[in-house]
Amino acid sequence: MDDRLFRDAMGKFATGVTVLTTENEGVPHGMTANGFMSVSLDPKLVVISIGHKAKFLEKVSASKKFAVNILSEDQEQYSRHFSGRPGEEPVLFDSLEGLPVLDGALAQIACEVVSSHIEGDHTLLIGKVLDLKLEDKSPLLFFAGKYRELAQFETVK
Repeated sequence: MDDRLFRDAMGKFATGVTVLTTENEGVPHGMTANGFMSVSLDPKLVVISIGHKAKFLEKVSASKKFAVNILSEDQEQYSRHFSGRPGEEPVLFDSLEGLPVLDGALAQIACEVVSSHIEGDHTLLIGKVLDLKLEDKSPLLFFAGKYRELAQFETVK
């Protein structure tokens, strides 16, 4: 199967956009990712998927902690910044459970790595949720290689 065809098919699944963050020796690190989902309610677990070529994998493997920042529709610049296209404005971090988090994200979820699984060219990290913070905003979405926003539909009678 052609790699491009596979990527295009996976792009047909609309996702939210996250920035994963961690800290090593007082320095925050992050990467944009859409490989994220909840795993369990009891205990509260999530999973993130990180490619083996990503520098972030080494950082989170050393810290054993990560935060998931679910981006709001006005945070596309953070997605671009942490996917290697930084803008002119500096990134300002808040803190949750000692982890750097992005102010204004829909959700900030602080986690401790409890297990990892190598699958293909990615490592899946299972994180136990330590704390979280929520905002009431609309999400940034990603579909078919483009950023999207939710639209409000009205029923016409």
